[in-house]
Amino acid sequence: MDPIFHMIAGAPNPVAPFSHSTEADGWVFLTGQMPFSGTSVDEPYPEGITAQTHQVMKNLQTVLQGCGLTLANVLQVRVYLLHFERDYPAMNAVYAGYFAEDHRPARTCIGVNGLAKGALIEIDMVARR
Repeated sequence: MDPIFHMIAGAPNPVAPFSHSTEADGWVFLTGQMPFSGTSVDEPYPEGITAQTHQVMKNLQTVLQGCGLTLANVLQVRVYLLHFERDYPAMNAVYAGYFAEDHRPARTCIGVNGLAKGALIEIDMVARR
């Protein structure tokens, strides 16, 4: 099966040359989303890790919905944090609210020294139809 390259209406515009998600054989790979509150990459981010985490999850849900999927289809998540020690507890508190306790994807969380446009957080996902 040929890969499918998804660009999702209503999702934030990419900050670099990539698709919102790609798909092959029922596997859907979502590009890391930033905390843009609209589609323009020039909009300011919400203040703080709590608001940015909610916005990133909202943006990921927009991409999932554009592919005909939901968070229930997500099998793996990677979280990138600019200030790992400071923001890890607050990010986890927000993140936990998006998945049922008995349906949490595998996850990796990584501290990084920079994210696009000065974001505090970026999250990518792998889902399966």
